[in-house]
Amino acid sequence: MNSKIKVAAYARVSTDMTDQLHSLSAQIKYFTEYISNHEDYELIEVYYDEGITGTSVKKRDGFNRMIADCESGKINLILTKEVSRFARNTVDTLCFARKLSALGIGVIFMNDGIDTRDKDGELRLTIMASIAQEESRKISERVKWSTRRNMENGWVYGKSRMYGFEIKKGQLYVVPEEAEIVKKIFHMYLYDGKGCHSIANELNAMGAISINGKMWREDGVCRLLKNDKYVGDLTQ
Repeated sequence: MNSKIKVAAYARVSTDMTDQLHSLSAQIKYFTEYISNHEDYELIEVYYDEGITGTSVKKRDGFNRMIADCESGKINLILTKEVSRFARNTVDTLCFARKLSALGIGVIFMNDGIDTRDKDGELRLTIMASIAQEESRKISERVKWSTRRNMENGWVYGKSRMYGFEIKKGQLYVVPEEAEIVKKIFHMYLYDGKGCHSIANELNAMGAISINGKMWREDGVCRLLKNDKYVGDLTQ
C-alpha cells in the first residue's frame, strides 16, 4: 500500500520575458528536486503558468487544472513559493485555501513560512494575502503613472509597425518609399475627390503593396485616412 503524500507544486511568472521564463524554469527544477528528495512525498506534477498576471485566477490554466486534480483526489498537498505566486487577490487566495482545506488538502507557502494545515495558518495567510494584494495595486499604479508620463512626452504605444512608419523605442520613424504612397493616398482623397474603393484600385494598378504584403483593400485605405498620426496628431 502506498502511504506517501501525493504532492504537487505551483509556479508562476507574470510576464513572458526571457529572464522571467528562466525564473519559471528554476522554480520548476527546484520543486521537482525538493519533492523528489523527500522519501514520504510522491511527486504528482509541477503545475505552472507563464506570462499570466496573479490578480485573477480565471485565465490561469495551470492553476485551474491543479484545482481540478485536487477535486478528483489526485493531490494531498500543494507547495508554492509564496502567497503572491498563488494569487494577489485576497478573496481568491482565501477562497481556494478554504476549498482545498475542505478537501483535506494543505498548501505550504515556502518563503512565507505558512502551512494552511496549522491552527493559525488561515490568519497568517489572510495577512500575507492582503499585503500581496496591496503590493499588486501599488505596482499597477506605478506602471500607470509611468505610462502617463511617457505619453505626455510623446511616447508612441501600440503596434510596432504602421504603414509609412516604423516604431522604435516609442518614436515614429518615416519609411520613405511607403511615405510616398501615404502622400498619394491623401492627395487622391483630398484633391481628386476619390473614395477608398477607387484609391485601392489605383494603388493595386500601380503595383503598390500594403503593409501585410498583399493588395490594397477599401477598408485598409479608409483606416489609413482615419489614422490621426498621419496628420501629426497622437491620441493616447
